[in-house]
Amino acid sequence: MLKSLVFNNKLLSIIFISFILEIATSITFPSQVLSQSTLSQQAVEKQEDNANDISDFNNFRPLTQDNSLLSLQGGEKLMNEASSAINQENYDLAVAKLRQARKVFNQLSNFHLQLANSFSGIDTQVYDAQRNSALKTGQMRDSATYQLALVHRAQDQAELAVPLLIQIIRSQNPTTDLGKKSYRQLYELGFVNVPFDNQEQATLNFN
Repeated sequence: MLKSLVFNNKLLSIIFISFILEIATSITFPSQVLSQSTLSQQAVEKQEDNANDISDFNNFRPLTQDNSLLSLQGGEKLMNEASSAINQENYDLAVAKLRQARKVFNQLSNFHLQLANSFSGIDTQVYDAQRNSALKTGQMRDSATYQLALVHRAQDQAELAVPLLIQIIRSQNPTTDLGKKSYRQLYELGFVNVPFDNQEQATLNFN
């Protein structure tokens, strides 16, 4: 009887100790909570820092996407869509796409030029980069304008093509390749009577 009582007391002691240990292991002490909270906060801050790091090309930069209304990629996408419309002889759609592309490239060229002028004499690297971007987007604007003039010509709307061709010559200079092509178009349309530099007459193609 005595042995049984002692045995039961020991069993109860073991059960009680096991219960206490189980409770103790399930408790998260304030220091642990603070440590976990600190780590979580640090992780969030690190993500925010990475998101703000524009040198990280894995980040989402909206003005480098082709669905942006103010990006080089967006303008190029419009040009490709216009080319597809031209191949299908859907000239009305081509005109709409080319006008949009021309507007995008013109805005980009003007904005880059404004930035270049702002950094003139302050930072040569920024100035040169912005000036080159202005020239590049200006060239693409003139290319879109030339394509638009050709589409108007294909629609027998010479009155709409002529002003665009003259704009290109003023922007490009008559001696550039695009300037020469534009003048040849004017000659082909009969707007000018004297050929420039004995160039061959233009043919209506979209190149």
